[in-house]
Amino acid sequence: MVEWNQEVPTESSIVLPPDPRVLDSIGRNHSLETALADLVDNAVDAQATRVVIRFIRTQRGLVALYVLDNGCGMTAETINTAMTIGGKREYSGNDLGHFGLGLKAASFSQAKSLTVMSRMAGRQPVGRRWRPDIVSRSDFRCDVVTSSFVAAEFDKDWPFDAASSGTLIRWDDVSAFPATTDTMQIEAYLDRTITLTCQHLGLTFHRFLADGRLRIDVEVLDVENALLGTKVPVDPLDPFGYPQSGLDDYPKTLIAEMDGHRVEFRCHLWPKPSNLPQYRLLDRSDDHQGLYFYRRDRLLQSGGWDGVHAADRRLKLARVEVDIDGDMGGLFQMNPEKSRVQTGPEFARLAATARGHDGTTLRGYLEVAESLFRKSQARTSKRTAMIHPGPGLPPLVRKTIQNEIPAVRGEDPIAIRWDNFTDDAFFRIDRDTQTLWLNKRYRKILLGGKHGGLNDVPLVKSLLYLLVANVFEGEYLGKKDKDNIEMWQSILTAAARAERR
Repeated sequence: MVEWNQEVPTESSIVLPPDPRVLDSIGRNHSLETALADLVDNAVDAQATRVVIRFIRTQRGLVALYVLDNGCGMTAETINTAMTIGGKREYSGNDLGHFGLGLKAASFSQAKSLTVMSRMAGRQPVGRRWRPDIVSRSDFRCDVVTSSFVAAEFDKDWPFDAASSGTLIRWDDVSAFPATTDTMQIEAYLDRTITLTCQHLGLTFHRFLADGRLRIDVEVLDVENALLGTKVPVDPLDPFGYPQSGLDDYPKTLIAEMDGHRVEFRCHLWPKPSNLPQYRLLDRSDDHQGLYFYRRDRLLQSGGWDGVHAADRRLKLARVEVDIDGDMGGLFQMNPEKSRVQTGPEFARLAATARGHDGTTLRGYLEVAESLFRKSQARTSKRTAMIHPGPGLPPLVRKTIQNEIPAVRGEDPIAIRWDNFTDDAFFRIDRDTQTLWLNKRYRKILLGGKHGGLNDVPLVKSLLYLLVANVFEGEYLGKKDKDNIEMWQSILTAAARAERR
């Protein structure tokens, strides 16, 4: 008989702290946008109603990023817990936090230095700093920031008052920032990054933003010039924000119950494929079919059928809300970045039992969605082609125009540029170089004090492009074209002069 012992004998225990380099390995699946969403989660858990994200710019380029909220703040004890690697506070039933790693994982994925500063009403301001790039330390010692510095940081010019309580997170040495002082490259990065950040946060927190529980703004501070750029508000991006439902009796709620678990599937139908941002979402695709999982009103996953059904281009109009605010009970598993939900085979079996009050099943709903898609394709109308714009508009605007309007084939794009005019005319059409010129003397007024760049004042440029694009077509300008240009010039120049007064 082979000897085997049930118990393993021990004689003592020793403390084996992890190597500080473990900090380098957490949060590697984060992008800048998902990392910022994790910080907003913490703000919401702290009952914040306002959040501002501020990029810091100097002559050396982009150097830091702040996230300020007006939540309840932290004491010395609670900030120590928040900054402990794996430290897990007690979560309430409505908290978005879950793993105890969110703040650290999100921050270490993006920055070489994390400073957290906070103050609670009636308590001393407190601050702690982690420098995960310093790996020579023999233990996990966290720097204590002076209370006077914390107070000074809070007392800076912020868009809302956090004098009584709030938390301020500071990232230094952000890895995603461009390592350049080139103004054009920095502006292009900020334009792209702020757009992506607003879209991601607008989608992730669209329920909070839409009902007024939360406001998020993004801004850029130029330290050398003491210039604070215009706040860019994060607008809700509702994946179910169609103008009207594809069918009058939708959305429908289907309920599934099995082994003590209850899940509601709120089934929506978009009326047709659309170029609305609510339909195309973050990657501007026209296919975001599937399940949208929410936890405590925070979107965790946008699309995918998770074993319920195979993806099918004919199901582009089908989107289903699933709230998992209660006990997940083994049906769902959320990843640490809170960007994906993993479901087991039990979930697919549960979904198959879902029924509406009228007997509708998920299978029946998907058949209706497929039929609606075929009908929408049959009645799609074509729009008049236009010459597409080129340099001068942000990539997102140009992409939207390409999606919305068919292109005139064989024509160079219309460039939109600034130039010094000898008169007060607002614009000039140059058919020889295929360029729409704008009078530089009005540029500063239209920018409202912000920095200019290749793709500045996109709203004005887009409107003017839509107005004049057709006059770039054909061999010559007709009498009607010339009369229209004269009329547009007269009105827009008068409006531009009025702006200067």
